[in-house]
Amino acid sequence: MSAVPAVAEDPPGMPDYSVERMLYARGAREIAGVDEAGRGPLAGPVTAAAVVLDANALPSGINDSKKLGPKARDRLLEEIVASAKVSVAHASVEEIDKLNILHASLLAMERAVAGLSGTPDHVLIDGNVVPGSLGCSATALVKGDARSLSVAAASIAAKIARDRIMEDLAREFPGYGWERNAGYPTKAHREALAVLGITPHHRRSFKTVRELL
Repeated sequence: MSAVPAVAEDPPGMPDYSVERMLYARGAREIAGVDEAGRGPLAGPVTAAAVVLDANALPSGINDSKKLGPKARDRLLEEIVASAKVSVAHASVEEIDKLNILHASLLAMERAVAGLSGTPDHVLIDGNVVPGSLGCSATALVKGDARSLSVAAASIAAKIARDRIMEDLAREFPGYGWERNAGYPTKAHREALAVLGITPHHRRSFKTVRELL
């Protein structure tokens, strides 16, 4: 496996397929975009997705998940799943606390790529660090979810999967607002922590949580 140094450029207004086309022109047969969701929250897993888009069936309107509303994300995920290879994986709260959030995020990415049906020839990773055990060459693409359709598609899949997990956990542990804040440190979440205390799903290695122990 080889890693290409991180590529940093100003992102365009919308992601496109130019990086993928360049790699296909160089001989790649299958390219996966990879992104994660959930590095910043105080609770819940970190989730990653790997997506191999069909160059002949690119859904219209794919963008960085943070720039899309819930309905648009849901519609796009249906179209992505219908035409692309998609794998979603997680690193648990226990792994986050043991490894730190960066290494847990990279672990989730490795798992997402491993979950694809067949190893891709090349992987586009959102960010500036390439996981160490992908089994193929990779490029770290800074602001990749704003530049690459494959990475943007992965950002949609990862965010929706993680949001659904947090909605389920919110029913089990009401009062923290996870169905709205997805575990991020909003004022309401921090106030609930002070009143209700820490759950098994809170990241004890994070300062805000650690200070309450």
